[in-house]
Amino acid sequence: MSSPAQASTTKTPPKPIIGSQRTTGQMIVLKAFLLIPFLALVAAVPFAWGWGLTWVDLALAALFYTVGTLGVTVGYHRYFTHGAFKTNRPLRIALAIVGSMAVQGSVIFWVASHRRHHAFADREGDPHSPWLFGTSPGALLRGFWHAHMGWMFKRDVTNYERFAPDLLADKDLKVVNRYFWLWITLSLALPALLGGLLTWSWWGAVTAFFWAGLVRIAFSHHVTWSVNSICHMVGERPFASRDRAANFWPLAILSMGESWHNSHHADPTCARHGVLRGQIDISARIIWLFEKLGWARNVRWPRAERIAAKRATA
Repeated sequence: MSSPAQASTTKTPPKPIIGSQRTTGQMIVLKAFLLIPFLALVAAVPFAWGWGLTWVDLALAALFYTVGTLGVTVGYHRYFTHGAFKTNRPLRIALAIVGSMAVQGSVIFWVASHRRHHAFADREGDPHSPWLFGTSPGALLRGFWHAHMGWMFKRDVTNYERFAPDLLADKDLKVVNRYFWLWITLSLALPALLGGLLTWSWWGAVTAFFWAGLVRIAFSHHVTWSVNSICHMVGERPFASRDRAANFWPLAILSMGESWHNSHHADPTCARHGVLRGQIDISARIIWLFEKLGWARNVRWPRAERIAAKRATA
């Protein structure tokens, strides 16, 4: 029998990585929200050829894409997941809602999954590493599919209590998380409403729903998923990290700076991912604007000595 002193020093084992399993009903809903926008994206070219694409559709799609993507990159990722800056309650709630409207998962689900990714990056336990099946051409193809979107079709759900206890303790975020269905509805309904009002036609509402709703969501999905897949397989690695995260410049603008992925994995809590000269990082510029307006504080900007220390050695 162990003594009281020994018992007091015994470490509590970590909570399991997996918290629950999705039900069949949840899997059906999940697949619908993943596949319906994807089918719209596939149908986009023939739809545009047959019925046209208006400037109103393009403008609304660009607007909702930009807002939703920044909700994920600035809100879900740099703020909620990594704490790259601090902010006030109204902006905290707004970032959670706007991030939800990108339809990439509820705020607690997204943050828990991404923190788990960093904890086990490109190792067993990482929910979406492309390197879990080997290095042969077939294994890499399987890994790409898994990292890009295949992992989301699994029933396993990351343990929120282990990876996002701070969000579970936040009453505001629990409400935002609970009403994820409402933010999805608004993400689809608002473009249709605006399209109908701006063109003063039902057809304008239909095309806006298609382009600025479904197609925009699918396009946003694949840009974000490309950071999980492409940016762990292809690109430059100027900084030392424990994994295979790479900088992939062609995605820099569309991902709002998220594709400077090697830089991010080398220094996860940094508010700016594009830390080298010429690396465009729109999300960092938004955080800078928040700071200037007094909405963000304690921003973790990159420091020259820290960048130099992270440089990969040949």
